[in-house]
Amino acid sequence: MEKPLFTGACTALVTPFLDDKVNFPMLEQLIKRQIDAGIRSIVICGTTGEAPTLSDDEKLELFHRAKSYVGSDCQIIAGTGSNWTSHAAELSLAAEKLGVDALLIVSPYYNKATPEGLVAHYMTIAHTVSIPIIAYNVPTRTGVDIPVSVCQRLAPIPNMAGIKEASSDITKVTKLCRSCKNFAVWTGNDDLTVPAISLGAQGVISVLSNLLPVQTQAMAQAALAGDLDTAASLQQNLQPLVELLFCEPNPIPVKAAMKYIGCDCGPCRLPLTQLSKENKKRLDAYFG
Repeated sequence: MEKPLFTGACTALVTPFLDDKVNFPMLEQLIKRQIDAGIRSIVICGTTGEAPTLSDDEKLELFHRAKSYVGSDCQIIAGTGSNWTSHAAELSLAAEKLGVDALLIVSPYYNKATPEGLVAHYMTIAHTVSIPIIAYNVPTRTGVDIPVSVCQRLAPIPNMAGIKEASSDITKVTKLCRSCKNFAVWTGNDDLTVPAISLGAQGVISVLSNLLPVQTQAMAQAALAGDLDTAASLQQNLQPLVELLFCEPNPIPVKAAMKYIGCDCGPCRLPLTQLSKENKKRLDAYFG
């Protein structure tokens, strides 16, 4: 495989709010914490960043501020997906002009595109921009799975860097790594970081690393280095927190958990609501 866009852990960063507006000072604090922990790739406006409830203006301001803040210290991967291909292409081009390093493009949601439609969607965007694109497969949210056959057709496109595979199907990771050469695979499931890397994935685009970037990176890098004893031990030790972070739809739990590490990122925007009292008690018990 040619050199992948990144290896190890990439953080899908939460979007901090204050009085329902983006809290940019907190954004810089969160990014600094990631860089200090050794994270060198960050997704802005992914699922964890509540992309569906952000306006285009908010997204572009987030991309601009994040990239201006990190400079060359960290890659900024902009979430510019949409279920309207023209909109995704236009937003992707605007993000590229702001200097982001790459794009994360979720598959079209709601429309239920056919495989031909998925290929056309990604090819249109790839021909609009010149920076790398990561396809994002999360069928539990979009309603459509990106099949391996589509990835095989996308792999030869020069700026299609790979896929964030968040289907929880470890067999799918195996098939992608086996059949899609020069097309990197990153898992989108924190609980599959070590298994996915052991099968050929290049790392994880992580929710967990919002809270524990050092440990998440250590786990991913140990797996990449072939130190599976260390990697497996870290995966096992982190699993209880991973389960808590997905006890309700992401990013409800992780935004609640950020307060325990001194980073109040505010609530999620509607229609996502506050963490339930029962699950808040579980977080209280975990963080002590």
